[in-house]
Amino acid sequence: MNFIWYIIIGAVAGYAAGKITKGKGGGFCLNLLVGIIGGVLGGWLFGLMGIQVYEGSIIGNLVMSTVGAIALLCIVSLFQRK
Repeated sequence: MNFIWYIIIGAVAGYAAGKITKGKGGGFCLNLLVGIIGGVLGGWLFGLMGIQVYEGSIIGNLVMSTVGAIALLCIVSLFQRK
């Protein structure tokens, strides 16, 4: 059951990050991929800052994944041609 929550949170976080950084969301697969990688990156960044998100907290995990996805999209945009 947790795996399904991770997919839902990853898709929502990827969509939100796409809306925040570019003003448009990608497709479902792209949002899911960005959200999942963003969740890992967000967990690492929050760990570096000493911020703990409880495992059962859906809102906390969503915020952490969204912050990580935004960071990922900002890093990717640095390497894209304009």
